[in-house]
Amino acid sequence: MKATGIVCCAAWLLSLLGAGSVAFAQGASGLVAPAGFYLAAPPAKGKAQDCPDAPAPYTGALMFPSKYAGSDAARDKLSTDAYGQYLELTAQVRTLESGLSKLVSRYLKKGNPAYAECALAWLSTWAEADALLSQEYTHTGKSARKWALATVSSAYLRLKFSRSQPLAGHGEQVRKIEQWLGKLADQVVLDWDGQPLNKRNNHQYWAAWAVMSSAVALNRQDLFDWSVAQYRHGMQEVDTEGYLPLELARQTRALAYHNYSLGPLLMIAAFAQANGLDLRDDNHGALQRLAERVERGIEDPQSFKNKTGYGQTLEDLHSNSRFSWLEPYCALYRCSVKTTAWRRSLEPLSTYRLGGDLTQLFSNQQP
Repeated sequence: MKATGIVCCAAWLLSLLGAGSVAFAQGASGLVAPAGFYLAAPPAKGKAQDCPDAPAPYTGALMFPSKYAGSDAARDKLSTDAYGQYLELTAQVRTLESGLSKLVSRYLKKGNPAYAECALAWLSTWAEADALLSQEYTHTGKSARKWALATVSSAYLRLKFSRSQPLAGHGEQVRKIEQWLGKLADQVVLDWDGQPLNKRNNHQYWAAWAVMSSAVALNRQDLFDWSVAQYRHGMQEVDTEGYLPLELARQTRALAYHNYSLGPLLMIAAFAQANGLDLRDDNHGALQRLAERVERGIEDPQSFKNKTGYGQTLEDLHSNSRFSWLEPYCALYRCSVKTTAWRRSLEPLSTYRLGGDLTQLFSNQQP
């Protein structure tokens, strides 16, 4: 399949955004997002729903248990007790993630500025409390931090870059929110930069995506460069058959974790492409090789069983949202008729940790 790029240049952005746009002013002199992130909200329709109270900011220790607690080195056996504890302890964080994404989505679909203002109020509440910045954390705790940053920064990015300019007139809130996002992004880099190279699995890719989204939202080249470096290490891990060795080690969940790795990797590649950096050739086209391996595995998991020696647990692949990576994938590559038909059958594809409605974000970028 022939790769095609997401073209991004000043003239193109000018025609897309219009002269004088706040988003264009940033993009012309700094980092930009793929075109879908500049979507304008439609004219407001009807009265907005009341703004719900923001979940209480989580400022405690991030001492969360793994849902695989008690499992062996493969980390593939779910502990229902530990998972229940995790859900209870992270309820506020997950409420922020899902609620914030819904508010931004409603604004961009219904056009009522009250939804954007509510989203800003939520973010301001957590920013003022310096939430999620505890220095006490488990591996799962720092994982929850970077997942939350991925959601928050990509949702905020959609507001900041929208041609509708919903942040206009909210300068003080913007300052506080961006200061907090910067602290979170810096902490995520500290959390994951010290990971041994032989342990940089899907968690590293999700940390890199969270930092990439933050980099563009904050126009910080240092964060952008760190994210790209993590991506490039990940690409070097992809073998000639398209497998990730560290995800093969998950045994019965190897296919699920290969699939889980694709979302953040493809979003990083899409954001890099928008900024003139083409990462698709890394390690002889490793990203496409990985995606094709996963697609074949979804169709017939036998290849993953043969490779690992274990039958595959497919419970993590029952939701269409698990395949949201298809949207940036088919924006970066000319997808086959078969892959396109599969994607179309699943749409709309949405997952809040990658920016919400990815069908909306990438639908006009298919080659």
